[in-house]
Amino acid sequence: MKGKPTFHNIAPAFSSMLRKKVDDYFKVNEKHATGNYKAYWKTAILFTTALAFYNVLMFDLTPIWVSVLICILLGLNLAGIGFNVMHEGAHGSFSSRKWVNDMMSHSLEFMGGSSYMWKQKHNMNHHAYTNIEGLDDDIDIKPWIRTNNNQPRRWYHRYQHIYWVLLYGFTYFIWVFSQDFQKYFTRKIADTPLKKMKTKDHVIFWSSKILYVFTFLIIPMFMLGFWPTVIGYAIISFTCGWVIAVVFQLAHLIEDSSFPMPDANSNKIEQEWTIHQLTTTANFSTRNKITSWFTGGLNFQIEHHLFPKINHVHYPAISKLVKEVCEEFNVTYMEYPSVLSALRSHVGYLKTAGSQN
Repeated sequence: MKGKPTFHNIAPAFSSMLRKKVDDYFKVNEKHATGNYKAYWKTAILFTTALAFYNVLMFDLTPIWVSVLICILLGLNLAGIGFNVMHEGAHGSFSSRKWVNDMMSHSLEFMGGSSYMWKQKHNMNHHAYTNIEGLDDDIDIKPWIRTNNNQPRRWYHRYQHIYWVLLYGFTYFIWVFSQDFQKYFTRKIADTPLKKMKTKDHVIFWSSKILYVFTFLIIPMFMLGFWPTVIGYAIISFTCGWVIAVVFQLAHLIEDSSFPMPDANSNKIEQEWTIHQLTTTANFSTRNKITSWFTGGLNFQIEHHLFPKINHVHYPAISKLVKEVCEEFNVTYMEYPSVLSALRSHVGYLKTAGSQN
């Protein structure tokens, strides 16, 4: 691919109307686009429960089956922190104060990841070039999963609609212990050069990785022994990875989403950026308050992609406005009524992508 592609400006009226309606919503209701007490209370709950689960496991005071259950809950808890705290902080939508957003984004270091890598991988690559092969690192699950027809097909991809159930559970472990280091040493995210890291970025990267290993592996081994630690960490890691992978894939790897490539001559994407987001992104289970609470509004993925600086607590109201504008301009708004229906579409898409040449 020759440089980063650009988008055609063919629907300025649609984009202008969309922005105006959303801007007016905040002005009329005198609300800030960033988080409010709902987001802050949720953050306190998630961190408090995570620390409680960790402490209970460290003192080994429960039967084995209870410890296994707590490991699963801790895995879910870490995923919840990623969805609600890290993700909002990295986008600058958690708070109106930059230092608060920076602090919240560093909760990814608590989870073993790198917020520096994430901000470029997710904010700059995924959001700007959603579902574009070679630029969107979120659809790069090679060689095990073929996410679109622009990727080479291997014989085993015909079974990816089956083995994804197991594979997704390893994504968190691979992310923490392999992918971050690969990006660090190759200085690349997908086909995009990694922004030059400052001294503090290098220090944070290495110190947080070491601290994570001590917190989740070394200290537990000292307190509980080798095998209990390995098994417990495997359960936590698998649970967290599986849930994070599923939530993100349900938004972009479904039967109705598109994977456009830029024109070979002009290096332009045929659609305007706003329309591009609507053709590559889908919502799911938006009426389920539990899903919305846990995923940090990532089930409102359309609204998140169109307005990444707006906190998820506003998405239910914003989605009504987006639907109105889409209906007025006859633009498709992809939405699945439940997690199960979106999951069925995802599995169906994996089967199709794995079998087509």
